[in-house]
Amino acid sequence: MESDYNRNGSVDESEIGKDIIKVRAKLSCPSCSYKKSFMNQFHQKDLESMVVSLKCFDWLACSCGDLLDLNLEFQI
Repeated sequence: MESDYNRNGSVDESEIGKDIIKVRAKLSCPSCSYKKSFMNQFHQKDLESMVVSLKCFDWLACSCGDLLDLNLEFQI
């Protein structure tokens, strides 16, 4: 991530993390008690990477044979 610098050479704290999307994916099985949570963060410019990751999550199946429910929480 590129940071803006002010006149004295230090990092402008208001710019750090400004373009980060934080995602929490919660997987759960509708048939059994399986629950799992994953967290990751992406730069807004890497939005395509996030979409690919979410498509992989969307087709996960539980060991009991049912497709897992995918719920997402975003912090932008």
